[in-house]
Amino acid sequence: MSSPDVASVLRLALPSARRFLPGLVAGVASAACAVALLAASAWLITRAAEQPPILFLSMAVVGVRAFALGRSALRYLERLSSHDAAFRQLAELRVGVLSRLIPLAPAGLGSIGRGDLLTRLVKDVDDLQDLPLRVVQPLVSSGILVMGSVVGVWLIFPAAGATLAVCLLAAGAVGMVSAAAISARSERELAPLRGALTNEVLEITENLGVLVAFGALDDRLATLDEIDGRLRRATIRRSLGFGVQAGVTSLFAGAATVAALAFGTPALGTPGGLHGPAFAVIVLIPLAVFEVFGMVAPALGAWRMVCSSAERVATAVPTDIPAEIPIERHDDRVRADADADAAADGVGVGLEPALELSDLSVRWPGVSLPAVAGVSLRLAAGDRVHLAGPSGAGKSTLANALVRFVEYSGSYRLGGVEARELPQSEVRRVVGLCEQRPWLFDDSIRQNLLFARDTATDAELLAMLDRVGLAEWADARGGLDARVGERGALVSGGQAQRIALARALLAEFPVLVVDEPTANVDADRGDALVRDILAAAGPERAVLLISHTPVPEELITKRLTLAAPAPAP
Repeated sequence: MSSPDVASVLRLALPSARRFLPGLVAGVASAACAVALLAASAWLITRAAEQPPILFLSMAVVGVRAFALGRSALRYLERLSSHDAAFRQLAELRVGVLSRLIPLAPAGLGSIGRGDLLTRLVKDVDDLQDLPLRVVQPLVSSGILVMGSVVGVWLIFPAAGATLAVCLLAAGAVGMVSAAAISARSERELAPLRGALTNEVLEITENLGVLVAFGALDDRLATLDEIDGRLRRATIRRSLGFGVQAGVTSLFAGAATVAALAFGTPALGTPGGLHGPAFAVIVLIPLAVFEVFGMVAPALGAWRMVCSSAERVATAVPTDIPAEIPIERHDDRVRADADADAAADGVGVGLEPALELSDLSVRWPGVSLPAVAGVSLRLAAGDRVHLAGPSGAGKSTLANALVRFVEYSGSYRLGGVEARELPQSEVRRVVGLCEQRPWLFDDSIRQNLLFARDTATDAELLAMLDRVGLAEWADARGGLDARVGERGALVSGGQAQRIALARALLAEFPVLVVDEPTANVDADRGDALVRDILAAAGPERAVLLISHTPVPEELITKRLTLAAPAPAP
């Protein structure tokens, strides 16, 4: 799996031609109607002043009405079609980015703050819709209309066409240079600053109690204010750049009009020269052309911001995936033979042993020394293994390796098949993990259980809560509809562990890894919780109980102790 580069992200942000072309054509036609409306109106008013027979004006009258209606109708169609195409592509892009990030969690995402990562997945991905809507479409529409208008004015009066072309080129050059000098840097900084601001807000919000307790809140608020100030100044500089470029465009629009007057006036009424209606057209068309040309400045600014967002989206997935991150290789995975396939189909209950580790070692990305090394273990249905060891011995690291969150060396076999040769989803259907700090969603007890088995009935959910010792507690809280709060803020540590256990039991994992279930409860309740966990698991499951506290001998069948890691030389 390789990281997408900026170019590939930009390509993914562009809708297919089938989706994008209808909106582009409607946008070009709408802009053409705007220019044609001004030209037809100028010709009609000037020609009408000469009081010709009404038949000489009928075509221009119809044209004015048609262009006025067409401009609005085509503009609506352009918005409808182009935004539909962009939003559909945006959904595909966001799902694609998430699908690349999922295999990296949790070990491969440590270098990006959660707030910054959230900004990349939401705001930066949203900004990529500007590529088709505010970059490609305005540039293509204005380019076509500008060239067509210059040619049209040239055919009426070559000198006016030449001056219009010169003024457009000068406006583009001066405007782009001035805007780039003022706001280009700011436009590139906006996306990273938004990410930094979101990350800081999230950090302060989640750790507010600790910051207040240690008197560090003022310093963090000062940092937040400094980031917000930088973002505000960058936004102001960007707006200033737009204003300068708009002023330059207006200046040269006036210059083109004055030039058309200067060159056209001497030719007015001369043989082979200009007549009144044509003169009005070449003088007024630059106003409409420069209005369309004005889309170029925002489009170039949007392009710089889109590139910055695309770079952040691309770098959300590391360019070089660490070897310690287990990445699925669906295209080149080859099973040893048909027997391996048959064994894989039967992974789980009934195989002896269900899980086997031999000289297994695990190392986290960016760390030279292994977090755990030389672990050998057999775990079959009905086994209750207590994995002990001091803090930092690698107990939780081993748990992460068993569910394939981090790569391992040595051997780890499920049902006789090496785990790295199995799809990770298949491994996780067999081995379930109850984390030390289980994640509870800010929803009801029901929803926190249902995602483990969405077909479970309320009766089954209540029976599972009773199995883990939460039936009376849930009933006192109002039943399955009781909310648990953000990250389980409304429940105790022990209750959170029991909800997580009920969730794991609902998923029917043949092998259950329970990581430090007593870390957030007192000693007496911890002993009761361990007994309930092992009893609720039932005889059909294998349980690996990770705990640094003693577990009564009668509750376990095996004991494995990890040594403290050796100090770095």
